[in-house]
Formats: sequence, structure tokens, C-alpha cells
Amino acid sequence: MTSFGHFIKTEREKREWTQTEFGAKIGINTSAISRIENGNQKFSKSKLKKLSELFDLELQKITDLFFADKFVREALKYKCSESIFSVAEDTANYYRSTNVRQGKFEFNH
Repeated sequence: MTSFGHFIKTEREKREWTQTEFGAKIGINTSAISRIENGNQKFSKSKLKKLSELFDLELQKITDLFFADKFVREALKYKCSESIFSVAEDTANYYRSTNVRQGKFEFNH
């Protein structure tokens, strides 16, 4: 997998949209699209639904890619060891099993 920005660029290019055309469709200016695709600016989580509609992809897939990218960037920023990913998976499994007994757990997007 690649960064979220690279994912956006790849999907945009599949549709043969310029950055300007894509920006107009999603409501972001061209220079911001360029920075997002290059990883120099974060994509707004408030636009995930619109992105899934434009790319005709499931919102869950878009959301998963967005938060996976965010998690990895944070882990690298704080120089976490590689074990952070298995620890995170164990923690997620704990929360899932706890929520089965206690009710539904919701991530705040």
C-alpha cells in the first residue's frame, strides 16, 4: 500500500482528471491537491464521504486507508518500533472483544 495522497493521485489519474478538475469536484484548490498528493498536506477527514462518492468506492475502504495512513505517520513521527503495529492490532482486538460484551464501540472520525 502507499500513502493516502498517492492513493488519491492514482485514483484521480485513473479517471484522467487533472488536479484542477479533481479539485473543483471535491472543493479543494489545485495547489492543495498537489500538496496532498505529495504528502505535504493532510486530506480533510470531513471530505472522505465526498471522496468515496467521486471515486465510486466504499466509504469504509476510504476511511480505513485514511486512518491507516494517519496512524503510520504518527508512529513514524514518534519513532515507534515496528512492534507498534502488532501492539495496535492486539489493542484493537481487545476493544472489539470488550465491546461485544458491553455494547457497540464507535471510532470518532
